[in-house]
Amino acid sequence: MNENRSAADAGRAVHQLDRVDALCLLASVPVGRVVFTRNALPAIRPVNHLIEPDGTIIVRTRFAASLTTALRGDSGLVVAYEADEIDPVRRIGWSVVVTGIARPVTDAERVAKFERLLRPWVDNITDTVIEIDPTIVRGIRLVEKSK
Repeated sequence: MNENRSAADAGRAVHQLDRVDALCLLASVPVGRVVFTRNALPAIRPVNHLIEPDGTIIVRTRFAASLTTALRGDSGLVVAYEADEIDPVRRIGWSVVVTGIARPVTDAERVAKFERLLRPWVDNITDTVIEIDPTIVRGIRLVEKSK
């Protein structure tokens, strides 16, 4: 074991987050990463999101995007969604990973609502709304140990 690393890590602790706290932290940041399978290989895309009161994660994407293409013809696609906020100097912060089924939102009223609420962070057209059901929610908080 690296002595410098163990000495530095001795001042940190990892706390597991419960579902509610993890989803609240996820809702506190505007951007995360969706992980899905494309052509039998893992693919990761940064997207902006919002979190519904029941924990459902909503993202917008392009109809021609690889995530949308992976969803076509399926009743849903297993994905992971991750976001974090970690200070690289102090090495404290948090990370949340949600695993669940992604499906396109097809109800016109819901699509219109999410198009109003969730503005794209890129200049590309985002013409598809996707919801991720948060089946498994895991999170950690990295904190400095009390002295």
